[in-house]
Amino acid sequence: MKISIITVVYNGEKTIADTIRSVIGQNFFNKEYIIVDGASTDNTLKVVSQYEEHIASVISEPDGGIYDAMNKGIAMATGDVIGILNADDVYASNQILSKVAQNLDQPEKMGCYGDLVYVDETGTKIKRKWISGNYTPQSFLWGWMPPHPTLFLRKQVYEQFGMFNLEMGSAADYELMLRMMYKHKVFVDYIPEILVKMRVGGVSNMSLKNRIKANRNDRKAWSKNDLKPLPFTLLLKPLRKIPQFFQ
Repeated sequence: MKISIITVVYNGEKTIADTIRSVIGQNFFNKEYIIVDGASTDNTLKVVSQYEEHIASVISEPDGGIYDAMNKGIAMATGDVIGILNADDVYASNQILSKVAQNLDQPEKMGCYGDLVYVDETGTKIKRKWISGNYTPQSFLWGWMPPHPTLFLRKQVYEQFGMFNLEMGSAADYELMLRMMYKHKVFVDYIPEILVKMRVGGVSNMSLKNRIKANRNDRKAWSKNDLKPLPFTLLLKPLRKIPQFFQ
């Protein structure tokens, strides 16, 4: 099995080295690392160049946002399985890709996901803990979703059901998982452990205004797929995050 990891970055000179070392330090050796840079104006590419021998592909050009850049990376990927690790994030240990490969050793499994912790800017203090839990066919109706940075999917899933829908804004990852898992019933398994450490400050959570906009995009994700949520589904989605602060 070959695993492709994609990192999307724009002006990430402060954190990109941590992300790169997290990927190239994995004890799983049949991996492909792709970095998609959005034409950074800081020293991001200079930092990346220090690790070029470990990186299969680097492209740097303007894009239409983070999900457009992710789509570019997916299109370039040659691995059997694709994971996406953002430029603020790191894997929780050097064994994550090995565990993913072991989990997906069964051909009927089309992907897997796990748990995630939010950490402070130093990457050391845990601020929130996102315990995903097992997926059931009704999970999305109850406001559930797995943390996207922990999601690994076989490339054939993207080829069959499409990549990120750029119309969804900050909910593009939610729409993709809703489409794959709920609408098309792609078999995605749960790895019950922390896979990724994510620095706080996600786009959809930065302000009340952004949260309201994200909620509208969440609703759009259901209608785009001709799916009908329950009356309380989209209310539960942000409310489910509250226990993450007390795990």
